[in-house]
Amino acid sequence: MKITQTALSLNVEDVTASAEFLKRHFGFSEAMSADGFVSLNRQDVGCNVIFLRVGLSSLKPESLKRQAAQGLILAFVVDNIDEEYARIQANGVPLTTPIETEPWGERYFQVTDPNGVILQLVQWME
Repeated sequence: MKITQTALSLNVEDVTASAEFLKRHFGFSEAMSADGFVSLNRQDVGCNVIFLRVGLSSLKPESLKRQAAQGLILAFVVDNIDEEYARIQANGVPLTTPIETEPWGERYFQVTDPNGVILQLVQWME
């Protein structure tokens, strides 16, 4: 098998709000969009993030059509977590979890987008 691309699709109530949050605060660009759908990418990320409107008629399987992305953490590994933390705070983004370091070396903080999707920025410390 050869995988040529990866995407993560999240069902949300307001596609535009989540897309704008990622574009404004995390540097993503819109790759394509349609009614109830937007695909975002970054050149340095090996995965597109796709937002689908809850209830979208084309959403399969049918059992997921009305479910929103809950209990999910979208994590981005970064080179300088302290710099990103300062940038996010300077942009006035409310923190869900302030910066902390776990005993196993994971230094991270979390923010939440307008649809409740938790985004976690992580740096693995030596």
